[in-house]
Amino acid sequence: MFRFKADRRGVGDRVAVSSAATHSDELGNPPHRGTRAKLAEHGIPLVPHRARLLCRSDGELYDHIIGMDRENLAAMRRILGEKYAEKVSLLLDFTSAPRDVADPWYTGDFDATFDDISRGIDGFLRFLQERKEL
Repeated sequence: MFRFKADRRGVGDRVAVSSAATHSDELGNPPHRGTRAKLAEHGIPLVPHRARLLCRSDGELYDHIIGMDRENLAAMRRILGEKYAEKVSLLLDFTSAPRDVADPWYTGDFDATFDDISRGIDGFLRFLQERKEL
């Protein structure tokens, strides 16, 4: 979704995007069928993706490391260590309503999750543009 929105704004060639998990439950799995359906509903292509674990070296590779909820945030900080703590934030921290992203694993509500992520990405892209990182 981030790649799609960045491309639509004409800045997709200026960002490197990766996805990583903080636990091994979904390693090697494709995105959930509900996620795939929601992306298709909005015309967002699914990029090839398999879950992988976040590792300390990701702290060196990426300028921003973004989590969806406070549990992920704590795990990300533990994995990355203090050296990269300032790079870690929640996606909805870049909106006017900072909080955890609604998790469809528990709610089954992919609409709410899609809306949260969409708002968070828009806010993060604005943040990057305001800081002249794009």
